[in-house]
Amino acid sequence: MVNVTEKQSKHRVIIIGGGFGGLYAAKALGSSSAEVTLIDKRNFHLFQPLLYQVATGTLSPADISSPLRSILSRHKNVRVLMEEVVDIDPVAQKVTLRKEELLYDTLIVATGVSHHYFGNDQWKDNAPGLKTIEDALEMRRRIFVAFEAAEKETDPEKRQSWLTFVVVGGGPTGVELAGAIAELAIKTLKEDFRTIDTTETKILLIEGLDRILPPYDPELSAKAEAALTERGVTVQTQTKVTNIANNEVTIERNHQIEQIPAQTILWAAGVKASAMGKILAERTGAHLDRVGRVVVEPDLSVANHPNIFVIGDLANFAHQGEKPLPGVAPVAMQEGQYIARLIKARLKGNSLPAFSYSDVGSLAVIGQNSAVVDLGFVKFSGIVAWLVWVVAHIYYLIEFDNKLVVMIQWGWSYITRNRGARLITGDDAIGSEVERDRKTVMKV
Repeated sequence: MVNVTEKQSKHRVIIIGGGFGGLYAAKALGSSSAEVTLIDKRNFHLFQPLLYQVATGTLSPADISSPLRSILSRHKNVRVLMEEVVDIDPVAQKVTLRKEELLYDTLIVATGVSHHYFGNDQWKDNAPGLKTIEDALEMRRRIFVAFEAAEKETDPEKRQSWLTFVVVGGGPTGVELAGAIAELAIKTLKEDFRTIDTTETKILLIEGLDRILPPYDPELSAKAEAALTERGVTVQTQTKVTNIANNEVTIERNHQIEQIPAQTILWAAGVKASAMGKILAERTGAHLDRVGRVVVEPDLSVANHPNIFVIGDLANFAHQGEKPLPGVAPVAMQEGQYIARLIKARLKGNSLPAFSYSDVGSLAVIGQNSAVVDLGFVKFSGIVAWLVWVVAHIYYLIEFDNKLVVMIQWGWSYITRNRGARLITGDDAIGSEVERDRKTVMKV
């Protein structure tokens, strides 16, 4: 292991994670005198809010991904490393990578969250979540394989199982997934098959609380549910998933147990912090919340460690309002920009007031021409909300070519109702489903 110990003249900033928080911090520090190193296991930034469109065939992975080096190429004081941080030493002020160690003066941790199965990790293989490109491609494979398998199935019960999609979790991701699958079945694929009628597809959205989109205004939640119902989605609230096994979902509602045969089960029900949260707790004594997020100070620093900051989904910022800030892209962006301003101020011997989030509103899309928008001072739904959603997402895409491609793709899809990225990929895509069925039969 190479040990870098020589003191540098420039202020060294290490950023762990190239998501919204880390990337926006790096970009904002690009004009500073600091020496910045951005470390991520991937060489690209992923626009996660549109992952569900990759999972349902509207967009391709490259449409919502941008190489980190390309984004930061004009910032000559910023270095990008495709690496993994395995440990942190706050005393020596160094991070440990797989083959070397790097010293820092300021550390920014923005490693985000992953899926949370609430102690039921055995459900993961049967019910994939949606956080990475690989997750989206696996979902896409399962969704389109289901229709292909149903086309060949002669047993009515098994065919219906292939045409049943269960989405667990009624937050924005679950709502968007359910709405997109409904549009696939009712509009996009309607004329593509000869044996099955895709409009008979059953889509079930399960939410444990009393309404979908719990963080939103109840009126918007009701409008979102009505829009989903109109598209053929069955919304079941106050419903708990108790088991997922053998291509079957077991739910409990009103003290009644029900088994739902479904070949395609998609998870959108919860998140847990990345492993870096636990490392920070062990090395700094930081407090973690119940899902492993780091409880931060008003300036986003770790308690008793003013040069270590946690931002984005990994941070529990509970200094503004009754609840911690939500794990959404605008929060991470503003936190990254704030930390950059704070570092610049400190380098000049100054300080900044505590971080304060400017709420830009909440948006969730149900389908074409339908969305809900909460801007705080006004709440609305329908086609106007959908247009606001479209403009906002194109605006926040990182690079111009992504903006252009997505605009063209969405325009074409709007006119033709076609989805050009309906590819089934993976080793022996159909065979893997057959093997999964075989194993299921052997277990019964």
